[in-house]
Amino acid sequence: MQNFNLLSRVGETSKPVMLKRGMSATLEEFLLAAEYILARGNPNVVLCERGIRTFEDYVRNTLPLAIVPALNKLTHLPIVVDPSHGTGKADLVEPMARAAVAAGCDGLIVETHANPSKAFTDGAQSLTPTAFAEMMKSTARIAAAVDRTI
Repeated sequence: MQNFNLLSRVGETSKPVMLKRGMSATLEEFLLAAEYILARGNPNVVLCERGIRTFEDYVRNTLPLAIVPALNKLTHLPIVVDPSHGTGKADLVEPMARAAVAAGCDGLIVETHANPSKAFTDGAQSLTPTAFAEMMKSTARIAAAVDRTI
């Protein structure tokens, strides 16, 4: 997000770009980074909230879901939330995914692994395929309750 030369270069392509919010970036800085891409002609930008660094050490990152409706108000760009990196804990992924959908996100990125305890990286935040399927069922119910689909 802070490599402005790279942002400008990908803005010269027509390839889709998922722009993940930097760990210390404000909402305004996040949108201005997207503007670097858009200004060069690439309209295919997806914003991704993946958590920010705070003083809290219980979770890997703090997942500020208030940014989702704020971004929906300020931009036309799709918004994806990553509750896996946003929390770093598998047992928090499902509730945060449901909350993100209720807040108005357009999609989710969720780490999965057949055997999280044997994953080389990010095992602590990974769902098993079975847990992922269950999460998607509960998330679909939340989406329906707020007149959205997933």
